[in-house]
Amino acid sequence: MGLAFDDCPGRPEHIQVILNGLDRYNPETTTIFQDYVAQQCEDRTYDCYANLALLKLYQFNPHLLRDEPVTNILTKSLTVFPSPSYSLMLHLLPPHILAPNPQTPTHPHPQPQQTDTPLSEAVQKLTHLNTLLESASYPAFWAALDSDDLYADLIADVAGFEELMRVRIASCIDQCCREVERGVCESWLNLGGREFETFVREICGWGVDDGSAEKGMGGGVVRIPVNKENEAKGTVVREEVRFEQFGRVVRRAFEQPS
Repeated sequence: MGLAFDDCPGRPEHIQVILNGLDRYNPETTTIFQDYVAQQCEDRTYDCYANLALLKLYQFNPHLLRDEPVTNILTKSLTVFPSPSYSLMLHLLPPHILAPNPQTPTHPHPQPQQTDTPLSEAVQKLTHLNTLLESASYPAFWAALDSDDLYADLIADVAGFEELMRVRIASCIDQCCREVERGVCESWLNLGGREFETFVREICGWGVDDGSAEKGMGGGVVRIPVNKENEAKGTVVREEVRFEQFGRVVRRAFEQPS
């Protein structure tokens, strides 16, 4: 059984006390939650419930909103995909941050210029990465990550971001594949050569069959051990419905309307 939504094994005691009481809605706890977000970025942990609490405080107190904690929360939520964390965080952000263009078909008149345009751009960039991950477009994800210096700035505070993403992508591969061509797997993980083999064998526990004719040319196959997720197993569904259960329905069919 997985962890409860509001559970985090490494959550500090003082954060737990705030989340369990009314202080979670106290604006004075904003700085405490912001420091906790920075701590998560440093020690590679993730606390969805606490991060949602901070965004809720921003929602109630817009004047307290800071760009860096928001972008760090969204970036951290990418590292736990395919969970719905990113969407949960996104829905607590103000509409003007989610819609960068103030002149839309539903709002044809120009809106007052916002002061958080850089934050809006950052959110759009991160949302693009999330879309690529959700669609399993892993090569496009890595290409996008290397295409703009803004991405480098956004992930700079999150320690081991690329390594965390590779582990999550590998977890998805492990659930749906038994064999993958080496070249395809390398593009999914954005690794090659000995670095790829080390990651696949030591971190993932997979095997690499280089083959004979294609050895040294990026050929071969990555073999993933059978697990309960990737095992092809037929399912037989048996319905055990007794006639007595339909007795009332049959009886009503023969009743005369009143």
